[in-house]
Amino acid sequence: MTKTDETPRYNRAWIGRLFIYATLIAMAAAYLMPLWVMVTTSLKPLEEIYGGSFIGFPQNFTLDAWRVAWSQACIGTECTGLKPYFVNSLLIVIPAVVLSTGIGAINGYILTKWRFPGANLVFGLLLFGCFLPYQAILIPMARTLSLIGLAGSIPGLILVHVSYGICFTTLFFRNYFVTLPDDLTKAALVDGAGFFRIFWSIILPTSIPIIVVSCIWQFTQIWNDFLFGVSFTSGAHSPITVALNNIVNVTTGRKQYNIDMAAAMIAGIPTLLVYIVAGRYFVRGLTAGAVKG
Repeated sequence: MTKTDETPRYNRAWIGRLFIYATLIAMAAAYLMPLWVMVTTSLKPLEEIYGGSFIGFPQNFTLDAWRVAWSQACIGTECTGLKPYFVNSLLIVIPAVVLSTGIGAINGYILTKWRFPGANLVFGLLLFGCFLPYQAILIPMARTLSLIGLAGSIPGLILVHVSYGICFTTLFFRNYFVTLPDDLTKAALVDGAGFFRIFWSIILPTSIPIIVVSCIWQFTQIWNDFLFGVSFTSGAHSPITVALNNIVNVTTGRKQYNIDMAAAMIAGIPTLLVYIVAGRYFVRGLTAGAVKG
């Protein structure tokens, strides 16, 4: 093949790559446009927002909207900003993630390495819990929390998220532990190791990818949850998503778009940081447990 014959093929390949890149850039721009609007609007004074466009770059850069959203914005009758509700979400998400991940790890360990009669039935029932919609458990859960004295409290909401999250974390760990050879457990038993010694010394050190998956999944689901938060907490015990909704809906007079956008950014930054720091481990952990099970 001569150099002249290769030229049209090279041009077609170059045009094809250019089309693919242009399409990807256009799709990325469309996907990121809402984020751009949120960031730029939160950095503008209100007069500039009403006098210009949402998309334009800030002409008078200011962080006043972020300061008001964090510590001064009115949420109902209290003008405390998002700060106390941000703390509430941390108090909810940290123990809920730790407990649901830990219980899911033990469940997956038992269902794969210490199988018992009816193990598949138990796993099937737990798996069924993954498909229950939130709305189906609101009334039973509210009744349960009332009976045990945790209604409208942060510990009650932690219990809700742990109970609902165990189904997912058990699924993650069970599918991951199936890929680990049973010879590890058998060899440890021969050496005299017991249930928890095998779990802590052998199983968990090899499970870092799926632990990261479980933590990211649970953190995202719990932090972004609104329905459980508005249903099972109230007032000063509410998570940040409920407070964000109240900031947006209780505004009187002119709409404070910059404060609303700043509040939305504050509420979304934690999950964004989690995915930036550990996002690659999320995909790696999911694919590690996708071969068997």
